[in-house]
Amino acid sequence: MSWPQLYPLKFNPILKTTLWGGQKLGTVLQKPLPENELVGESWEVSGVKDNISVVASGPLAGSSLVELIEHYQGALVGQRVYDRFGTDFPLLIKFIDASQDLSIQVHPDDKLAKERHNSFGKTEMWYVIAAEPGATLISGFNKNTNQKEYLEYFNSGRLLELLNREQVVDDDVFFLPAGRVHTIGKGLLIAEIQQTSDITYRIYDFDRVDKNGQQRQLHVAEALAAIDYNYYDDYKTSYDKTAAEARLASCKYFVCNRLVTDNRIDRDYTGGDSLVILMFLAGNGQIEGPAGSFPFTKGDTYLIPANQQGIVINPTESTRLLEVYLPS
Repeated sequence: MSWPQLYPLKFNPILKTTLWGGQKLGTVLQKPLPENELVGESWEVSGVKDNISVVASGPLAGSSLVELIEHYQGALVGQRVYDRFGTDFPLLIKFIDASQDLSIQVHPDDKLAKERHNSFGKTEMWYVIAAEPGATLISGFNKNTNQKEYLEYFNSGRLLELLNREQVVDDDVFFLPAGRVHTIGKGLLIAEIQQTSDITYRIYDFDRVDKNGQQRQLHVAEALAAIDYNYYDDYKTSYDKTAAEARLASCKYFVCNRLVTDNRIDRDYTGGDSLVILMFLAGNGQIEGPAGSFPFTKGDTYLIPANQQGIVINPTESTRLLEVYLPS
């Protein structure tokens, strides 16, 4: 094929039906949900095996993310990103709708994931788009513990007594390094940014059964070496919710900023040498740049190629978005 000039890319959402999902990905974020299905996740940009994103529109429609990286290389993802990851896309970008609690789980770090699964680990962050009144989530332990004590609580059916439960409201942020026990609680609509990994150790699933009456597999033994048993006093990220621009997370895997604007704003990505992900959480308008003008609305996710350098976000109404890229 004749490869066209790169432009801001939207991908077809990869929708995941789950026991705990709902309908908000359709009613709030305008995803094309199948009828009578509980959909828990929309994978917006994915390089996970068997779940590779495909371009939704424009001259590259139908092309897979892997095909794009193979051809455009550093022009798409940034040269330093390509040198490090090759055709492995380094981030997994999702929207999550929890109409019921997710399972209590933990993810391995890079070292353990490499040893066991030849995979990346899974450090992630959550941005709460909307929280129903009284919604909660679990992040970490409520005191320092150890494997022996953890197993005592687990085996006696008292695990929840050891876990840290947080009250949650709109715009709350939680950073979850690999090893942190966690679960998303019911009534939460969340944007999730994470390393490219689908490795999850499910610890406890509230004794639920699927439509065939089967309980989902647990990974109790596998989780023991992955868990960070320490207590931390900063489970919820503090930031200025009134700021037009706020840094929400910065780690070796990704940087995430929140932008809120009623007016045209210029974003200069010159020198960053990284792809940029824009997740639009409210509003609508146009993305303007070297390749033209591209409409956005609430629920849209765009990948801005590294060679686009600078873009303009031009809203037609108040707009809120997350801006994600790889650190230099």
